Amino acid sequence: MRKKIYSKFDKKEITALPHVVFDGRIISIISPKETDKAVDYLLSCDILGVDTETKPAFHRGEQHQVCLLQVSNRDTCFLFRLNHTGMTPAIKRLLEDTKVKKIGLSWHDDLRALQAREPFTPGLFIDLQDMVAELGVKDLSLQKLYANFFQQKISKRQRLSNWEAPVLTDKQKQYAAIDAWSCINLYEEMTRLKKTHDYELIVEPEPEMVPETANKNV
Repeated sequence: MRKKIYSKFDKKEITALPHVVFDGRIISIISPKETDKAVDYLLSCDILGVDTETKPAFHRGEQHQVCLLQVSNRDTCFLFRLNHTGMTPAIKRLLEDTKVKKIGLSWHDDLRALQAREPFTPGLFIDLQDMVAELGVKDLSLQKLYANFFQQKISKRQRLSNWEAPVLTDKQKQYAAIDAWSCINLYEEMTRLKKTHDYELIVEPEPEMVPETANKNV
């Protein structure tokens, strides 16, 4: 049976879907010396999912630097707490690597935030938002894309939590890991569908435009 995907996934349908769970290891990196070993391990992998988190700002003029870089392979996610480690030479080596595919979503924005901490030349990164249009999908958010391709829900409840907290909660760690790890799953499924064409695209109609009321004085 061919897989059904939608040009635009109905957000109302997401609520009833089963939640995504990351069952792998989650390792927090909180000191500069830990970054070398973690990066060596990650660069030995064939593919990585990446994402970042920043403490939310709730007041006008308030700004925060990106404080978390999460990088995952298929079963292990490292959480680099940049507000503790800083942008070490090892982390820059990871970000500048040109051999291992690193998959993100709206990653251009993340790169700018990371470069604001420390200048570097980005290596091999692939943005899922650059791939979806080739399949006829118009959605760009991670939650909608994952629901569309896997019929599972990525919870966004932790998005506005304090990512600079002294210790991240288990829910924060799970959220951060899923956001990075799920990018691998989406990339591999999109790549498979583009190669096999084993899918049916269901095109959702665009909402009708309501014509403007004619000017009675004309």
